[in-house]
Amino acid sequence: HVQLVESGGESVQAGGSLKLSCAASGNTDSTLCMGWFRQAPGKEREGVATIERDNTTTYADSVKGRFTISRDNTGGMLYLRMNSLRPDDTGIYYCAKARPGYACSLQPAAFGSWGQGTQVTVS
Repeated sequence: HVQLVESGGESVQAGGSLKLSCAASGNTDSTLCMGWFRQAPGKEREGVATIERDNTTTYADSVKGRFTISRDNTGGMLYLRMNSLRPDDTGIYYCAKARPGYACSLQPAAFGSWGQGTQVTVS
């Protein structure tokens, strides 16, 4: 089993930047798909970005050009650099690892291991 712990969330002003980190423990595999998701109050969880075993990345249209997902393939860390933040970026951000055998996607159902989330507030 893999445990994921997010950190770095805080309150920032619109236009600012923030970097989130996710530390993985347990039996991790850097070749597997991992992603960042977020959930705003009263809304469903949505995919933000994913990174595949070859470091290919995919982004939601709403964050494309502003957010960057990356991973430390040796250290088991996942990161999300967020630039030009907007109020609608506000939410709880979760890191996740895809279910075995599932292709990388922005769909939460494809991910089986989740962190507890870190709050990001943009005002």
